[in-house]
Amino acid sequence: MTGPGLATALHEFAARESILVALDFDGVMAELVDRAENARPLPANATALAALAGLPGVHTALVSGRALDSLLAVASPPEPTLLIGSHGAERRLGPEAPPLELDEEQTRALAAVGQVLEPVAARYPDSWVESKPAARVLQVRLARSDEARRRAVTEAEEALSELAGQTGRSELAPFFIGHGKNVLEVAVVRADKGQGLDLLRSATGADAVLFAGDDVTDETGFARLDPARDVSIKVGPGETGAQFRIEGPADVATVLEAVRSWRP
Repeated sequence: MTGPGLATALHEFAARESILVALDFDGVMAELVDRAENARPLPANATALAALAGLPGVHTALVSGRALDSLLAVASPPEPTLLIGSHGAERRLGPEAPPLELDEEQTRALAAVGQVLEPVAARYPDSWVESKPAARVLQVRLARSDEARRRAVTEAEEALSELAGQTGRSELAPFFIGHGKNVLEVAVVRADKGQGLDLLRSATGADAVLFAGDDVTDETGFARLDPARDVSIKVGPGETGAQFRIEGPADVATVLEAVRSWRP
């Protein structure tokens, strides 16, 4: 799995009275795929998460950049599992959770962002703009070359810079640009996974949090954790502030099963 350092940390984590196990979905619970709608959790990961979700004192959550509707469609999470979508802009902490609503200025800004990104995507074959409730996302992972991906993102950033100059002088709300693996996401609600984890910790009252993620957008989550009591795990390659690393999604079930086996 993992090495003795992670094994020891998981043992200590599992022994705490109330714990929160929070996981990114794409690249963690599921392998990365070309088409987001085709992603599904690895069977062993789904089974291990469901087993944890039924234990006393254990809270489970998915913390994803996906819109909530997309996350629900592909993840089929166990019923008690809490959900953070759109990097924290959307959340489902119970069956009566209200949907995200934008004000008029945010709605106009979101439309303007889409109008900027759509022509960029059209110039680069196999790129497209994904719509989320509070964001538009330039998807370039299927573009034909690394150079095409870089150019598309650069052009989008230049056009967005011009649009940003209009906010404040018009009825456009500010927007916030984030980078992920071959994506440029532009949101009209400021949110990140660190804030999402803070919300989940507060809502559950957990004594300790385990968070596993694979993307640069997960780094805000890792940064929020306390290494004295929490466990942060980078899944796959890349620079990270996480305490520990595992090779890929196929190793996630081993981590979850270890936590379950060491619960009092």
